[in-house]
Amino acid sequence: QVQLIESGGGLVQAGGSLRLSCAASGFTFSQNAMGWFRQAPGKERESVATISRAGTSTSYADSVKGRFTISRDNAKRAVYLEMNSLKPEDTAVYYCAAATRTHWYSSLIRSADFGSWGQGTQVTVSS
Repeated sequence: QVQLIESGGGLVQAGGSLRLSCAASGFTFSQNAMGWFRQAPGKERESVATISRAGTSTSYADSVKGRFTISRDNAKRAVYLEMNSLKPEDTAVYYCAAATRTHWYSSLIRSADFGSWGQGTQVTVSS
């Protein structure tokens, strides 16, 4: 049974930083691309960042480029999202997800390519 458990969310002032973590279990973690997504109230879920199996390739939404960094530790079965220079518009529930297809990654990977999702962690950035 696939489990993805996010942690690290919270309330932070604009300009601050947070580090999200996602602990994975129930599948061969190193075989799947991973991603972070977010959904703000009244908005559709959007991709924030994705990372290939080995962590050698990443992609980011334009809105977070230069501020957020995705990484993974396959030995620890974890994926991380380092968020710096946070803005109020970053406020959302952040979700960790695992790609459905193994041994595959594309910088054009989309939400529909991810089949397993965590419960989410709330990030609130105050102005």
